[in-house]
Amino acid sequence: MLAPAQHPGAGMITILKGDRTGLTRLAQPELGCWINVVAPSADEIAELRVLGIPADYLAYPLDPDERARSEREDGNLLIILRIPHFQGEGADIPFITVPLGIILTPDYLVTVIGSDNDLMDELGSGRVRGLETGKRVRFVLQVLLHTSSRYLSQLRRMTRAIDALEDELQESTRNREVLDLLKFQKSLTYFTTALRSNELMMERLQRSQWFTSYPEDEDLLEDVITENRQAIDMTNIQANILSSMMDAFASIISNNLNRVMKLLASVTILLALPTMVASFFGMNVGLPFEGHPWAFLAILGISLCISGAALVYFWRRDWL
Repeated sequence: MLAPAQHPGAGMITILKGDRTGLTRLAQPELGCWINVVAPSADEIAELRVLGIPADYLAYPLDPDERARSEREDGNLLIILRIPHFQGEGADIPFITVPLGIILTPDYLVTVIGSDNDLMDELGSGRVRGLETGKRVRFVLQVLLHTSSRYLSQLRRMTRAIDALEDELQESTRNREVLDLLKFQKSLTYFTTALRSNELMMERLQRSQWFTSYPEDEDLLEDVITENRQAIDMTNIQANILSSMMDAFASIISNNLNRVMKLLASVTILLALPTMVASFFGMNVGLPFEGHPWAFLAILGISLCISGAALVYFWRRDWL
């Protein structure tokens, strides 16, 4: 029999049943329950197959490149959508998207994902109100709605990180901050592609009249589509801003570097002038002030005067 399990090297299967009072964890599957599958092993997939879940439906969401879509087969419905996933600040691409499979069989509601995800943890924690596994269409709509909301929250998180980088870039002469911006630009590309494919999948479901059984479901679907379009618009705006920022800050870094080089060149010239004067008076030939007791102080004064005059000139020319 299928049982919840979590051990090293294997995935995790959680069996839940939800009503108006909240989610309840079950030891064995029963009609109308929700089976949440995370990174299943081959043995766990075999156990799920015993419940009548098609093998292909279990395999598709485990492909990280699977696109958002829906399909029906023998009374089973598969919905695949792309959900946001945060890999960490130090990752090459901090924010990516991963496929989530929602399988509706005559007896069970199954979700399949290839790795742990904050969105699924939140849905399975019982903190989400109105998540009733018996209302299968409403459950799917709730998952779609929270997916769109999670995109918006991750976009806001990304915006805060970009704003922090913007402050650092204003005085930077290195490429590190620009490379960090490039990581976020890649993340936005992932978000844009995923949100558009999710939108096409939702529109296809809407045309199939699958959500027309209850007026509340139709209204919720409209909210889901509106939220997803808002996420698309926000992603496009942020991508355009980031693209312009990268071009602008590439010029700023170049200008900052030129300013440093200008300063170093000016300082080098100012230090070279006293050295040049000292070199003249260090020659073994007859020179002015040769026998004068104040020769050293006079030469030092001449050097300081020349350097001071050069300093004033550089200052007026804005070379310092």
